[in-house]
Amino acid sequence: MKKILIVDDEVDIANSIQYVLTQEGFSTMLAHDGLRAMDVYEKDRPDLVILDLMMPGIDGYEVCRRVRSVDKKTPILMLTARTSEIDTVVGLELGANDYVAKPVRLRELVARVKAHLREAPELKPEPAGIKLGDLYIDTDSRTVRIKDKDIELTFKEFELLLAMAKQPNRVFSRDQLFSQVWGSDFLGESRTVDVHIRYLREKLEDNPSQPKHILTVRGVGYRLVWE
Repeated sequence: MKKILIVDDEVDIANSIQYVLTQEGFSTMLAHDGLRAMDVYEKDRPDLVILDLMMPGIDGYEVCRRVRSVDKKTPILMLTARTSEIDTVVGLELGANDYVAKPVRLRELVARVKAHLREAPELKPEPAGIKLGDLYIDTDSRTVRIKDKDIELTFKEFELLLAMAKQPNRVFSRDQLFSQVWGSDFLGESRTVDVHIRYLREKLEDNPSQPKHILTVRGVGYRLVWE
């Protein structure tokens, strides 16, 4: 069930919006000022926010700005009796997705809510790590483990391994790896990759002179094989 936060200091309007959205099957939460709105938002993380522009304490502009500082995705619909172009532009520039003029036409509001919820991307948590066979790369703590053994890597060694591990079995040219790990503005050359590949093999391979995982593709570059 989608959760909607309704923020309006006019209690009758807020209650009317809550009633019609509840009838449509949404879970709703109410706040009658900006500070309370931020408390509810941070606690419950709604799927959509209906936000009145003019409120005591902090206004809708400021609530929108604060939400957008931590959340770029949740749809925000502004309610406003101020329909001048500049007010609308300011709200949209702060990150609001849409605005509805007061007095609110409830059927129109419901239609817009449904439309924005259909458009909102389904957020999936990023994986905390990459597992390939007995190799585990923890992208949060930037640690690497093979079986039960922790492997200490330098910053660039980790970045190089991670770049290949994200697309195992893909053949990367030296220039591609150099660009991804060191950046196109770095003053160096792609042969730097060869040196760090050698370091990685010494730390990850059972026999660095006969690698089984970090393979050379002659005339092209390298690929990571780990099953």
